[in-house]
Amino acid sequence: MREPNAYIMASGRNGTLYVGVTSNLGERAWQHREGAVPGFTRRYGCRTLVWYERHERMDEAIGREKQLKGGSRAKKLALIEAMNPGWRDLYEDFVP
Repeated sequence: MREPNAYIMASGRNGTLYVGVTSNLGERAWQHREGAVPGFTRRYGCRTLVWYERHERMDEAIGREKQLKGGSRAKKLALIEAMNPGWRDLYEDFVP
């Protein structure tokens, strides 16, 4: 089942942030957590899923990802704080 999501991974509270988009958030978050894919998140230790937003269609999720990437760090931090003030790892919500 495809569920388009824009999401933010973090290296820690107020640490390095990574904005992405995926159709399978549980699997993608696991890949980031395990460092399974080389790239930015592995290099900077962005292993904690701190924010996500579901969308009906992938083009909407991609549009949101672009908006977030173009926005300020302060706006990203505000989104995280509103949804997840404790900065807990939301990946746990996807584990059975």
